[in-house]
Amino acid sequence: MSTAPADCSQGWCPDGACHGAQLDSLLTPEARWLWEQFAVRADKRGDPSMTAGTTVITAPQGAGQRAAVLGLIGTRILAPGERRKIRLEQLTLRLQRHGGHLTPGAVAAHAVGRPLGSAAAERARQAARTAGLRLLRARLSAALPGHAPVRPSDEGWEELHHSGRVARILQHPAPEELLRRTAEVLRLLPVRGCVDRRVLAHRVTGDPHGLDAGTDLASLTLAEAAVAGVTGSGMPLRTAWSRLRVALDSLSGGLLTVGVHPEGWVVPARHPCVLPPYTLTEATWPRPAREEDSWVFVTENPSITTAALALPAHVPVRLLCTVGTPSAVEVDALARLADRGWRIAVRADFDAAGLALVRAVLHTVPTAEAWHMTAADYTTSLHPSPFEPGALDPDRLGDTPWDPPLAAAMRACGRPAYEEGLLDQLLADLHQGYPSAHAPSCSRPTARRRLRGQESACLLPMSP
Repeated sequence: MSTAPADCSQGWCPDGACHGAQLDSLLTPEARWLWEQFAVRADKRGDPSMTAGTTVITAPQGAGQRAAVLGLIGTRILAPGERRKIRLEQLTLRLQRHGGHLTPGAVAAHAVGRPLGSAAAERARQAARTAGLRLLRARLSAALPGHAPVRPSDEGWEELHHSGRVARILQHPAPEELLRRTAEVLRLLPVRGCVDRRVLAHRVTGDPHGLDAGTDLASLTLAEAAVAGVTGSGMPLRTAWSRLRVALDSLSGGLLTVGVHPEGWVVPARHPCVLPPYTLTEATWPRPAREEDSWVFVTENPSITTAALALPAHVPVRLLCTVGTPSAVEVDALARLADRGWRIAVRADFDAAGLALVRAVLHTVPTAEAWHMTAADYTTSLHPSPFEPGALDPDRLGDTPWDPPLAAAMRACGRPAYEEGLLDQLLADLHQGYPSAHAPSCSRPTARRRLRGQESACLLPMSP
């Protein structure tokens, strides 16, 4: 005949340790504090029995609570807040006077009404699952073609872990499949040309929206690209995808233009239009007719374009507007414009995004020049009494190699400034056709004729 105890009717304690035990005298409300502390220790240790070793308890404030455990943990009532080391073998022997198989863990489980040690067991399961995912990711990375633009590394896994990305992978309903689909996206990234994001998403998932912003697949793909150094953390989505040669939409976005059009286009004078990414990728730019008329101005905000449309009709405005942060396609279009002989003058708002825009253009177009982007221009464009002024994050500004005092001035002031603050100066340069820092010599006949023509033209009234 078997002498093994029956299973716990509630399933709380292992091996039926509560079978036949007298628990009522142990599970009084006054003694609950002791068993709650044991339950916490059992969860951390992953030990549902708690029969070996030691643990430390802290006495509560209530005198009745401290007196309720007298005889179990010693013969002296503890003082409020006093800590005491408990030898679990001795406590187990005392408890077995109330039931032959009782353990501290079994009593604690009945006190809190649940099995113990599950947290540690869950951590162990998660660790095993994480190790398996890491190994799968390494195998998928090794299987990528040699020309893959993004190849996940083992060091990159550590970065994903520290950023919390691994925890999000584990929370996915099918993390292994998420890794496989991410690897498939990386395998299909083009080395040349560009692929539409919806087409890529459909190939990988069967859903054109499978790589939309906020999806787990898109987030992990961009995270892998960032830790691989192909993109940067915090980079605008359109820019990050364009670095991977993935177009969010080849027909939206692009550059707002006045007076700058692909070769062969016939556009009414002073007619603004948008050159979408598809056009920018395919376009061939014309060459400037004369060197003195070869400046193209680049701004960030469409308000400058709107103001430029009010310049006198005979002024040949050549203006491109990025309407925010440009993508790689747009910056590449500026580089090809410069390759055709045009001189690029670029500017943006005096904030982190604006400085990044100017840096990106100057990096890709070495012949380009910053336009009214000096420390003096920043000071001039600051509003004298802004309502609810914004604040600059000095850690995000970066440097300004074209004018090192600019970054220092912005950090010292701590406020952004905007293109609209220099509207009069920008319009004056657009009117004359070149940046004020490049005023042509009046000794040249062509320059003299041009300057005389400008003197006869009316500038816009200065903004108040």
